[in-house]
Amino acid sequence: MGGSSTSSSQNHTLGTRPVAPPRPGTEVLPVKFPFERPSFLELTPEELHRSADHIHRPVLTPPKRLLWRTGYAEVINSGKSQNNEDQACCEIVNVERRTSNSHRNSLSSTDDEEVVCNTYTPENKEKDRICFHYWGLFDGHAGPGAAIMASKLLHLQICEQLRDIIDILQNTSMPPPICLSSELKTQAVQQVEDAPTEEDRVLTNDPTCRFHQEKQVSHQSLIVGAIENAFKQMDEHIERERSKYSVLGGCCAMAVVCLLGKLYVANAGDSRAIIICNGKIIPMSREFTPETERQRIQFVGFLKPELLGNEFTYLEFPRRIQYKELGRRMLFRDHTMTGWAYKTIEENDLKFPLIYGEGKKARVMATIGVTRGLGDHDLKVYGSNIHIKPFLSCFPEVRVYDLMQHEHCPDDVMVLGTDGLWDVTNNKEVADVVVNVLSNYEPDNPKRFTMVAQELVLRSRGALKERGWRLANEKLGSGDDISVFVIPLGGGTYT
Repeated sequence: MGGSSTSSSQNHTLGTRPVAPPRPGTEVLPVKFPFERPSFLELTPEELHRSADHIHRPVLTPPKRLLWRTGYAEVINSGKSQNNEDQACCEIVNVERRTSNSHRNSLSSTDDEEVVCNTYTPENKEKDRICFHYWGLFDGHAGPGAAIMASKLLHLQICEQLRDIIDILQNTSMPPPICLSSELKTQAVQQVEDAPTEEDRVLTNDPTCRFHQEKQVSHQSLIVGAIENAFKQMDEHIERERSKYSVLGGCCAMAVVCLLGKLYVANAGDSRAIIICNGKIIPMSREFTPETERQRIQFVGFLKPELLGNEFTYLEFPRRIQYKELGRRMLFRDHTMTGWAYKTIEENDLKFPLIYGEGKKARVMATIGVTRGLGDHDLKVYGSNIHIKPFLSCFPEVRVYDLMQHEHCPDDVMVLGTDGLWDVTNNKEVADVVVNVLSNYEPDNPKRFTMVAQELVLRSRGALKERGWRLANEKLGSGDDISVFVIPLGGGTYT
């Protein structure tokens, strides 16, 4: 079970092993959502067709201003897939308190459009509602289905998770209650009913009755938990839809939620977010790859060896083990180790490593180079019935940036990009582009952040020359889909 390397433009697609084709006679299911580019690009059918030009690779930008004057630009890949498999979303989402007629569930296939999470309008700004600003990037692989579905629904899943805690979030002076005893009671009513009696006060002096006071839960952690649960619900939603619709592939997912003066940056995959503030670079995410998650993935193989299909070993070696090396002592490491040690090679060690390759060429089961995301429920090792999904995770890492704790100037921004950007452009180079482009525009110019996004995409794509797409330094440009948001932080309206 050998594996060959893949190009950098395919660093999280299924590059080493091809995807198994549908079995003959398999029912062809309709797609959940038709292919399209982000709605805010407002492409006509003719423009949509032109955007798929793999030869000229035109850079697309929105014709109208996005919220917060956000800049956005994208470009299709140089031919690795028929469609641009990146997707994006930029919304203001209105969250209504749950009522007696509403149910507490993730979105079903019948309520995608009816869920009470609407685009914000001024008349909806009431005490029983909150709104949040939302940006999402979804980097698809092995088909656009999961990325399109996530771009349509993930913000609604986040909205659904927030509906139970509107009252709690609006009253930050009180700690979150341990139990939500009634979904219909307001926070004020609940506080009165939960007010301690004299008997309660006596009991709380007894150490055996104070277990409920041991953990301090912040309002921020409730929002983080809502986002984490939303990713899980989104992944389960994609899995459910597979019985009725064709939802191809999977996607890396990055979502940014601005709520109550804080930015919540959730990342599941290898997209990246950085903040450039007063000339400093603040990383707001980390990539999840077979190398960065080696121990977690190996631990799954250790706990459930049946998932390895008798073809893989969860142990890692510096290289493939040969049969003639049986009985020799060689370097290895398992899920408990960050360093290396020696072990005597056994026959089981001759199997293909669960994680193989290095850097951008590292793969799980010689198939996929990203370890967190949404979808991939049908992904198998080529030519086998070994499922890869059990080794992947849909849960994001959520980092929080408190906007109120920083003084922002008009040139401070957050940059979100799919890996097509970061494969060829590092954090400092991105920051330099931001500074240089913004210096050419007045602070009140509404297009200045779009121009930054466009320049970042152009720079990373490069120019088409005899030897392919090349950067200014003649190194290879990105042949991947590239999508970039540039979010200004100097607006001051964060609540």
